[in-house]
Amino acid sequence: MALTMYALIQTAILCTNAVAVLHEERFLSRIGWGVDQRVGGFGDDPNVKAQILTLIRSVRTVMRVPLILVNSVSIVLLLLFG
Repeated sequence: MALTMYALIQTAILCTNAVAVLHEERFLSRIGWGVDQRVGGFGDDPNVKAQILTLIRSVRTVMRVPLILVNSVSIVLLLLFG
């Protein structure tokens, strides 16, 4: 398999899908990153854990509908052009 631009875009889509389907109560709370974990308050310097949790929550919130469209286009292109 050649390293093409489509393969890189497809990899980014798959990684974004993986982040979007993470469930906080089932998966993230088992590793100590659940909703009930205190990640800092207003005015505190955010650590790496807080930044990752914020990224996961924002991807799940903002990218839900665009991911449906991007996945659909990706599937159609894969079916048409192999």
